Amino acid sequence: MAAGQGTRMRSALPKVLHELCGRPMVAWPVLAAIEAGAGRVVVVSSPGVELAAALPEGTRTAVQPVADGTGGAVLAALADVAPGAPVVVLSGDVPLISAEAIAQLVAAHAVAGAAATMATTMLDDATGYGRVVRDADGNVERVVETKATGDATPEQLRIREVNTGIFCFDHAALADALPRVGTDNAQGERYLPEVLTLLRAQGATVAAHVVDDPALVLGVNDRVALADVRAIAQRRILEEHMRAGVTIVDPGSTLVDAGITIGQDTVIEPSTYLRGATTVGAGAHLGPDTTIIDTIVGDATTVRHSYVQEAELRAGVTVGPFAYLRPGTLLREGAKAGTFVEIKNSDVGEGTKVPHLSYLGDADVGPNTNLGASTITANYNGKTKTKSRTTIGADVRTSVDTTLVAPVSLGDGAYTAAGSVVVSDVPDRALAIARARQHNIEGYADRE
Repeated sequence: MAAGQGTRMRSALPKVLHELCGRPMVAWPVLAAIEAGAGRVVVVSSPGVELAAALPEGTRTAVQPVADGTGGAVLAALADVAPGAPVVVLSGDVPLISAEAIAQLVAAHAVAGAAATMATTMLDDATGYGRVVRDADGNVERVVETKATGDATPEQLRIREVNTGIFCFDHAALADALPRVGTDNAQGERYLPEVLTLLRAQGATVAAHVVDDPALVLGVNDRVALADVRAIAQRRILEEHMRAGVTIVDPGSTLVDAGITIGQDTVIEPSTYLRGATTVGAGAHLGPDTTIIDTIVGDATTVRHSYVQEAELRAGVTVGPFAYLRPGTLLREGAKAGTFVEIKNSDVGEGTKVPHLSYLGDADVGPNTNLGASTITANYNGKTKTKSRTTIGADVRTSVDTTLVAPVSLGDGAYTAAGSVVVSDVPDRALAIARARQHNIEGYADRE
């Protein structure tokens, strides 16, 4: 169910599309259901809200035409749910539910032979939650709401078991009872728990299954709750990596999005953020104070105090400190982008070094080249508003303060003199000197 209005989020963005560790919130329970073995997943949204782009491939969507409650949401999806198999109802704003918890709920439902099974949990402070009242056989007798004074007796208020809003139904029982749920209440809505009342009235069994970890069923109603859930999700992501052989020096200051892969013996220093579709090889050293987004990081690569986005860093690369690698950057094996270096849309060859204070844009650089401090590719023509490429061969040595005005090519083994502005191609093994001759004016400082 993902059709709630989410007004407490105070946002133009639908609540279930708010980001949680690199994924839209709604994608979390969907992925958990798929991992648990769901044959078909249907996500229910409100009219005019497009969720498909945020969902895993193969997820079906349905629209709840009017905001008529949780029962109306499930009714909108029921036609797309295959008969015969149990129907698990999850909420798009309860993102931490795990595949294991879903599988255990379905197994408990089967063992009980129930028409419906409610997932419950135990809370030390159950204020505001519906309390689960069980009968003598341990099945669900009813759920007592506690939002208003007088809704529940003092004895019922002492119950710690609460309704999580997660259910498993027999398909035929749900299809029979759900259309009979009425809207005779103050809100004029169909409440899904009313299905349980109808089933019990028919003599069917309504079971309860306790989810041991209350964090798995935490709901998100506002941004404070989202931050709480994010902290739990992030800690679990980091713990999974640490148990797999990754050293995270300070988990409290480290962010790693869901789905990121990191090889063994990689070290992540404090204040390092790994976002998006990033993958990291083994034995890398990342951080401190580093952001890496949608980037491939190879084995034994080091990135310190730098910002890297949509790049590829192959094995043994060194980046930083204070480098900025922009989309389209490829640093081949053993290459270096050093201090205050910016690179975008460029291919830097094996073993090539760009040590400091340089900019490469739209460039192809061969292997084992060294670009001196303040080597700049002037790739943009302000008059034509076009960009051109610079080609730098293998074993090239540019001296400090070299500007390469694209389109231009430096052959293998070429050199440039310090302070040169190179506007013409340089042959293999040649030295390009492109600067005015020095002329000293004697006594200039003494002139009046």
